[in-house]
Amino acid sequence: METRLHPRFENDPAARIAEDALRACVHCGFCNATCPTYQEQGDELDGPRGRIYQIKQVLESGEANTTTRTHLDRCLTCLNCMTTCPSGVDYNHLVAFGREVIEEDLPRGWRDRLLRTLLVRALPARWPFRLALGLGRLARPLLPATLKRRVPARHGARAGATRIGAVTPAGFPHGRVLLLGGCVHDAIDARINAALRGLLGRLGIEVVEAGEARCCGAVEHHLAFAERTRERVRANLDAWESILADGVDAVVSTASGCGVMLRDYAHILADDPTYAARAARFTAQVRDPVELFDIQTIRSLGIRAPADHPPVAWHAPCTLQHGQGLAGRVEPLLQAAGFHLVPVAEPHLCCGSAGTYSILQPAMAGRLRQRKLDNLEASGPARIVTANIGCQTHLQYGTDTPVEHWLTLLERHCGATPAGA
Repeated sequence: METRLHPRFENDPAARIAEDALRACVHCGFCNATCPTYQEQGDELDGPRGRIYQIKQVLESGEANTTTRTHLDRCLTCLNCMTTCPSGVDYNHLVAFGREVIEEDLPRGWRDRLLRTLLVRALPARWPFRLALGLGRLARPLLPATLKRRVPARHGARAGATRIGAVTPAGFPHGRVLLLGGCVHDAIDARINAALRGLLGRLGIEVVEAGEARCCGAVEHHLAFAERTRERVRANLDAWESILADGVDAVVSTASGCGVMLRDYAHILADDPTYAARAARFTAQVRDPVELFDIQTIRSLGIRAPADHPPVAWHAPCTLQHGQGLAGRVEPLLQAAGFHLVPVAEPHLCCGSAGTYSILQPAMAGRLRQRKLDNLEASGPARIVTANIGCQTHLQYGTDTPVEHWLTLLERHCGATPAGA
């Protein structure tokens, strides 16, 4: 795709990256075939190819318009299109550039500004969200069923989730990982991080956290608060500096959405003379929990589902399969542990959670959730398992079928002691 940068962007490194992404596009349209919003809307402007053309117009004209904003706002950033694209178009950073220009050029109405400001201030901060969630849980028994589902039930870490074993997996000579505590993760479901601590502890791996670190920055990034995002990333790198200096084998988040953000730190601070090298070293250490386990490890932990355990449905978050390129990695672990996985149609399509998308685009998010649940529940599973807290809460709102993280499912079925310990 031939482009001619407007003078406004000639010295903008982000615009140059966007231009390179545009030049890689060959107009094939394969991306539209797997784009959730295009599948729902049937509108070229609501597919990746249409959005690419709109961003091209921004780069060449030097300004954005409200039509472009409408269609970029509808984008889930699920990155399904990047998995499908035969030309390697960097849509992720292309759409991020487009959104930042839009926020600069087009002031939003006061209601939209207020909502986005509340999201960017409340979600990454611990106490406002925890306070609101706590009040909601107190009132939960009095709420009607439709509202009750919107308030996640309290899930504390189960007793015994930090037992220490003596098995050390290959590839972890030091046995030490940095776990991202997250901003709202533990408030919604404390079982998940506790399950990872328990599983790794049983393998003899130390799990460390930094209390000063907060949200990974995904909320600010998705809402195109560019400078606030960079400030967040710098602050986290500072908070983790002493732990990283002592040496860790991996940096881990149990939310696959946070994992995608953490892997992008090097790109976000690529032009920062003080932090660029640190961000690059950090990004190189980021791993998803599924990369810490293999079939042999699952067996060594003595994880085994009862013979009569009912079937489960696996939901692969977009951030795991498209954002981190780890499709097909969790299923063999669940099967090795003896869980029967039911077939699920359209496993590549987004459930509609997508960070703050379900709040900002509730109608589309609701349609995508129902489509996903129809596929997940078609074979009558007793439980749905996933790898991202956002998907977990979004799906649970639409169904009575229990939805949980794959780590809590495995940890609950651990043997009394690791095999061979």
